[in-house]
Amino acid sequence: MSLLIRFATLALLLAVGCAHAGDPVARVRVSFDRHGETSVHTEGLADIGAQRALSADDPARIASISKLVTTIGAMRLVEAGQLNLDADVSGLLGFSLRNPAFPQVPITLRMLLSHTSSLTDRAGYWNVPLGDDIRILTIQPEAWDSQHPPGTFFRYTNLNFPLVAQTMERASGERFDRLMRRLVLFPMQLDACFNWSGCSQAALARAVVLYDEKSAPQKDDLHGKAPACAVIAARDGSCNLSRWRPGENGTLFSPQGGLRISARDLARIGRMLLNDGELDGVRILQPTSVALLATPVWQYNGNNGVIGEEDEPNRGGFFCAYGLAVQYLARGDGKQCRDDLFGDGRPRIGHSGNAYGLLSGLWIDRAAGTGVAYFSTGAANDSSGTHSNFSATEEQGAAGW
Repeated sequence: MSLLIRFATLALLLAVGCAHAGDPVARVRVSFDRHGETSVHTEGLADIGAQRALSADDPARIASISKLVTTIGAMRLVEAGQLNLDADVSGLLGFSLRNPAFPQVPITLRMLLSHTSSLTDRAGYWNVPLGDDIRILTIQPEAWDSQHPPGTFFRYTNLNFPLVAQTMERASGERFDRLMRRLVLFPMQLDACFNWSGCSQAALARAVVLYDEKSAPQKDDLHGKAPACAVIAARDGSCNLSRWRPGENGTLFSPQGGLRISARDLARIGRMLLNDGELDGVRILQPTSVALLATPVWQYNGNNGVIGEEDEPNRGGFFCAYGLAVQYLARGDGKQCRDDLFGDGRPRIGHSGNAYGLLSGLWIDRAAGTGVAYFSTGAANDSSGTHSNFSATEEQGAAGW
C-alpha cells in the first residue's frame, strides 16, 4: 500500500469518529450582526467518501428551518393581498379542510403556520406521489386531533406546511419551488433551493451528505449530480412534472423540510430579519410583517399543547412558545418546558431543524442585533443538553465550541 493511500485511509477513519466517538461528522457555525458576518467556524467533512472538508458555503438539507423560509414567501403573498392569514383556507385549496370532530370550525392560514390547525402527522405528510392529491392524507381520520378544536391547541405537525404550499400555489398559479425562488431566494441572492430544484451546478457540487450518528449516509449523497427526480415519483415510477397542477399536492417540494441552503446563506436570512425585512438595500418583508413573525401565537400554559416532537421519542420539551413558523427561546418554565438553548436567559427567535442525522438552527437576538446560523451532521437527535431540552450538539452550535 502506497504512503498516499495509507494517509487517505487514516484520514477517513479519523473523520468518521475514531478520534472522538459521538462527535458530529461535520459542523459549521456562522455568527452575524445587522451588518454582516462576525465569525465563521467549520470542522469535519461534507462528504466522507470524497474526503471533502465542510465549508460555510456548502448547502445542506436544513430540515425544519425550511418552514420559516416558506413562511417568508407566504408573508410576501399576504402583503400583496393574495393570501389572508385569517380566512378559511378551504376556498383557496379548492376543497373543504375540516376536522371531522369540529366541522363548523374554519381552519386558517394562521393556524397552519402556527401548528394550531388540529392536524397531526399520523396519516403522513410527505408521502404523496406526483399526480396524486393531498386529500389521500387529509381524509384519513388519524390525520386529525379529535380532542381539540382548531385554534386551541399546539401540536407540531409537518403536514401543515404542504397545505401552506398549496395555498401559495393556488393564490399565485406558480409551482412552489419556482414561486419561492421568485419571492425569496433570488431577491436575497441565495444559491438555495427546495429539493435541489433550481440550485446551481456549483451548489450541487458542494452538497453536504447527511449522515446518521453511526456515520452512515442517509440523504444527498449526490456525487455532484442532481437527483433523478426532485419529487416523489408518480405511482408508475415516472417523474414528468408537467403533471403538476396548482394546489393539488403541496408535498412535492418538501416545504416543511426540503430547503437546501448553506450556513452562510442562512445567516443572510437572519440579517434580513434583524434589519426589519431589508437585506443589503433590498426590501423583502415590510417591518410590520417582521414584527408579526416576532409575536407568539401560542405559549405553553401547562395543558394547551404538546411541547415535544411526537415522532421523536428521545427528543422534546422545548416548544414553549411558537408563532408563524417561528420558535421563541427562553419562554419556558425551566422545568417541564426547557427552551433556553443558549443558557443565558435572553429571548431569541428563529427555528431549529432535525432530520437524517442533521441538527440545525437559525436564531436572532433582536434586542442585541446579533444572530447565529449552524448545522451539524452525524449527530445524535436527543435532548442531551445541560440547560435545555435541545441536544448537547445544538447547545454547542448555539454558543460555540
